[in-house]
Amino acid sequence: MGQISARSLTSGGLLLAASLLATSLFATSAFAQTGGEGLSPTLAAVKKAHTVRLGYRESSPPFSFLDQSGRPIGYSLELCEAIVEEIGVEVDDPNLKIDYVKVTSDDRIDAVLANKIDLECGSTTANAERGKRVAFSPLMFVAGTKLMVPKASSVQSLTDLKGKTIVVTKGTTNEQAIQAADKKSSLGLTIVVATDHEQSYQMLVDGKADAFATDDILLSGLIARHKAQDKFRVTGDYLSYDPYGIMFKKGEPQLAAVVERAFRKLGSNRDLVPLYNKWFTARLPTGERLNVPISLQLEEAFKAMDDSASANN
Repeated sequence: MGQISARSLTSGGLLLAASLLATSLFATSAFAQTGGEGLSPTLAAVKKAHTVRLGYRESSPPFSFLDQSGRPIGYSLELCEAIVEEIGVEVDDPNLKIDYVKVTSDDRIDAVLANKIDLECGSTTANAERGKRVAFSPLMFVAGTKLMVPKASSVQSLTDLKGKTIVVTKGTTNEQAIQAADKKSSLGLTIVVATDHEQSYQMLVDGKADAFATDDILLSGLIARHKAQDKFRVTGDYLSYDPYGIMFKKGEPQLAAVVERAFRKLGSNRDLVPLYNKWFTARLPTGERLNVPISLQLEEAFKAMDDSASANN
């Protein structure tokens, strides 16, 4: 169901992702520990408001989505909640409140830049272009662009869609990947853009598109959420490499160090893999089960977050 195998992504790509996600983190941990420099703008605002604003997505299961009661839940949100605890330590306020703010794939970066949210807890790819504007946590998942098609469709790869219609979600790296592939292979695709993943999925359901392109894990999550295993399938080669991270304001090394410490605490307590399994292999609170085991790449990235003595023996 869209699982990324150990051979499907190169070790060089993993190193690139790790380097990108950690660029602003490792050199700044000492800054946050001094405590004598005051708080960075985001942390100062959090301390004043006693609140951390978490950006969430409505339809990116299992990373960030709504349960039956409309409450934001998911893997990314749990990671963000761990960061909130660490922020509480940094600003000396253990009772910080959380304000959940809805964002979309199109406005999530602007929400960070405009100080509408403090952490973006969704399914956001960390790449060099975005890294010029925002910062990212250590690696939390590795995905790649694939296709969702009707189960009866003969489509096996993007080239089979020549001259046909494909839907993508606005503001995603998948949109860029499909446009690039279309141009490179002269496929003559009609590329339709929807506002969110749920709308993209619905266009496929309604027959307004021949395929829906986004990250494979999100396609699998949507199929599971809609109990549509008998209607749709995920297919095609990987059309992009997408390392995910929690997004936050760039240029605040103290905040970056807090985010990294939260990940390292989870890693040292051996909490990262169980947290992954809770959302990707166990049954979700909404009843679905994705059955996507952790990839070797992500498991190695989590091991690198373990600072405990036993990890270094």
